[in-house]
Amino acid sequence: MEITEQEYALLSDDEKRLYARNSVRRKNLYLFDTAKQACVKNFGKFNDYGYKGLYGGETAKDIAIRKGIDPDKEEILDYMGSTELAANLFRITQTDDILKNKKIDNEQDACITHNKVGKAVRDTIVKIGGTLPEKLPTPDKSIQELEKEELKRIKGGNGFPNIYRNLLLRV
Repeated sequence: MEITEQEYALLSDDEKRLYARNSVRRKNLYLFDTAKQACVKNFGKFNDYGYKGLYGGETAKDIAIRKGIDPDKEEILDYMGSTELAANLFRITQTDDILKNKKIDNEQDACITHNKVGKAVRDTIVKIGGTLPEKLPTPDKSIQELEKEELKRIKGGNGFPNIYRNLLLRV
């Protein structure tokens, strides 16, 4: 579900995280489908190439360890703030687009493309004076914790905004 810029501005930081995480979740499905069409078989390797580009060489496991989460049990994307999720969303959507447009048809080129896009996003963050993703704080609560709290609030009828209620119920 897309919301307007005005509606987004009204969301709390936690609501923005939930919205961004749901966007990343959806777009990752498209990326993995495109990667599969590009003959990617090792999706962990493919994913790590993108993370290494965006995070200055860190793999998903490295990011998880730095964030203090269990890489085998928890998803790193669930422990990112909205700015970090937005950087990842840009990496994901641009990689998907390039794989399609350049008709990439082998795993190695798909991985290299994902890495180059991650590096380009990182370079853009540096160029505009933004904060690199590994320097951003890790939120105290996971996305699952926030979702549970918000669903409780919705069920309790505490007047939670319709835009967000609809977003949560669509997931």
